[in-house]
Amino acid sequence: MRNDYSSVSGGISAANRRLLEAVHRESAGVVTVPDAARIWDVDKARASRLLRSLADRGWLTRPKRGLYVPVPLEAAESGQWREDSWLIAVKLFPDGYIGGWSACEHWELTDQLFRTVLVYTTKRVNRRDIDLAGMDLRVKVIRRERLFGTRTVWRGRVPVQVSDPARTIIDILDDPELGGGIRQVAEMVEEFIAGEHRDDELLIEYGDRLGNRTVFKRLGYLLEARDVSAPALVAAARDRVSAGITTLDPSAPPGGRILTRWNLRLNVAIGGGA
Repeated sequence: MRNDYSSVSGGISAANRRLLEAVHRESAGVVTVPDAARIWDVDKARASRLLRSLADRGWLTRPKRGLYVPVPLEAAESGQWREDSWLIAVKLFPDGYIGGWSACEHWELTDQLFRTVLVYTTKRVNRRDIDLAGMDLRVKVIRRERLFGTRTVWRGRVPVQVSDPARTIIDILDDPELGGGIRQVAEMVEEFIAGEHRDDELLIEYGDRLGNRTVFKRLGYLLEARDVSAPALVAAARDRVSAGITTLDPSAPPGGRILTRWNLRLNVAIGGGA
C-alpha cells in the first residue's frame, strides 16, 4: 500500500480516498483497528497509524480510543459531517437496543428532541452517562430475560435493534425518567393510544412479561388523568395493581397525596380528570 498522506484543501487525496472507500464498502459504519487491518490487508500497527492519520485529517471521527467512524466521501469537507450516534451505541453495546426517549422519537410518539441517545444493554458499565467526543449516551443495564420486543431498523447499511412501540411504552412506564419524566411519558402514552402503533394486547403482554406491576399502576392512572378513552386497557391495568404504594415518578421530588385506586403517591401533577 502506497504511503501518501498528502491532504487536499476542501477535499481528500486519491490515496486516502481509496482507504476510505474500502472502509465504507467493508465496514458497518464503525471501524476498529482489527477491522481496518482486515479491510486494508495490513498488520494492526500499520492499520492503527493509518486510522490516526485519517482521523487527524478529519476523515474519521474518533468517539472512543480504538473506535472510528468514517465521514461520508460525498461531504464537501470533513468538518461538515457528524457521525450517527446510533451506530456508535450499537457498536459499543451490540447485545442491546435503542429505547426510551430515543425510540419514542423514532416512532414519532413525541415531538421532543433529545440530544442524548438512550441504549439498553445487558453489559455492565461503570457509569450510565457516557460522553464520547461530544456525543452523549445514556445506558440502562437490564437483565438478559428482558431482551424482547425489539425490531430491526436500518441506519444506512447497518441493522440496529430498537424497541417496538409497545415495548417502548412499557419501558418508560417502568422507568419514567427514561421517557423524559412522567409528564412527557403521559403525552407519549396518549400519542400511542391515539396513533397507528396502538396494540393493547401486546402492551399488556409486555407488561406482564416485564414482571413489574408498577407499569400497570402508572398506565391506568395516566389514562384516567389524561381523560384517554381506553376502558378495556384501564380495566386490565386495574386487575394487575399490586399492593404497596409506589411513587408516580421516582426521579421527581418526593411527597404528594396517595391515590389508593392505583396505589400511587402522586408526587407530580399530571392534570386531567383524575
